[in-house]
Amino acid sequence: MVGSSHEALHRIFQKDPTLLTKALQKVLHVPFPEPREIAALNVDLTEIEPVERRVDTLLRAETDEGTYLLVVESQGKADDRKRGSWPYYLSYLYEKYRCEPVLIVITQSSATAKWASRPIRLGFPGWDSLTVRPLVLGPDNVPVIADERQAERDVPLAVLSAMTHGRGPQAAAILESLASALRTIDPDSAAVFVQFVDSCLADPQAKQMWRELMTAIQYFWRHPLAEQVREEGREQGLEQGLEQGRAEAKAEMIVRILEWRGISVPEDVRQRVGACTDLGQLEVWAQRAVHAAEATELFAEE
Repeated sequence: MVGSSHEALHRIFQKDPTLLTKALQKVLHVPFPEPREIAALNVDLTEIEPVERRVDTLLRAETDEGTYLLVVESQGKADDRKRGSWPYYLSYLYEKYRCEPVLIVITQSSATAKWASRPIRLGFPGWDSLTVRPLVLGPDNVPVIADERQAERDVPLAVLSAMTHGRGPQAAAILESLASALRTIDPDSAAVFVQFVDSCLADPQAKQMWRELMTAIQYFWRHPLAEQVREEGREQGLEQGLEQGRAEAKAEMIVRILEWRGISVPEDVRQRVGACTDLGQLEVWAQRAVHAAEATELFAEE
C-alpha cells in the first residue's frame, strides 16, 4: 500500500491529474486555463552535485494559453528550509523545461497554510530579485463536504476535503459522506482514493474510523490496505468470517463515531448495535450516528 502522504499525492494526481486544476479554479478562484492534456514528469531535481532535491509531484499541463508545470508540495508543518528549496525548484524547472512553473502547497494545518502562503522575496528591501508566491490548499479554503450528494457530484474534491479537514470537528461526517460516494465510482479509482485518504489522515481516531468505514465496502477487501487491516486483526485474534467481520466492524464504527463526537453510549445501545448482523440496518444507524445528538436517536424511527 502507499507508505506516505507524499507518494499518495503523486499517485492520486497521476490517477486524476485534473484534480489540481479543478482545485485552482473552484477553491482558489485562480483563472488557470483548461488543460488539454496533463502528464506526470520525473520528480527528481538532483543536479550533478551530490545534493538530493525532490518535489512531491510534478505535472505538465498543456493548455491553449501555453504549457505549465504544476509543482505540488505536501507540507505538514512550517519549515524555513523551504524558503530556499521552493525558489530553487521553480528556477531549475523553468531552465530545464522552459515552461512556466506553478507552485501548489497542500496542508492539513491552518497555521502551516498561513506560513506557506507568505511570499518568498529574495533581494534587498524595495527591490526583489525573485518573488515566489505559492498557491495554498488547506482547511481554510478547501470546502467542507459532509453531504453524500455533494460528495457524489465531485468525488476528487471530497477527497481533498477529507484530507484537509480529517482532524476537525466535522471529520466523521466528511469521511462517512466520502465512503458513500466511493461506491458510485469505478473500483480501481476508488481504491486509489481509499489509500490516499488513509495515508493522509494524521489523527489516529480518524484513521481508525476510515478503515472501519472501508470494511463495509465490498471491493475494498481486494486491495492492499484491506490486507493490512486483516493482518492487524489476525495479530489481535479478531479475524472473523468476511460477512460477520463486516458486520462487527460496522457496529464498532457506529459506537466509535458517537464516542468520537463526545456522545455517551449506554450499555444497552452498545449491546443492541453489537448484536445486529444486518448490514443494511447498520448502515442506517451509521448515517444517524454522524448527526445524532444522543445515542438513543439511532433507533428513533424504529
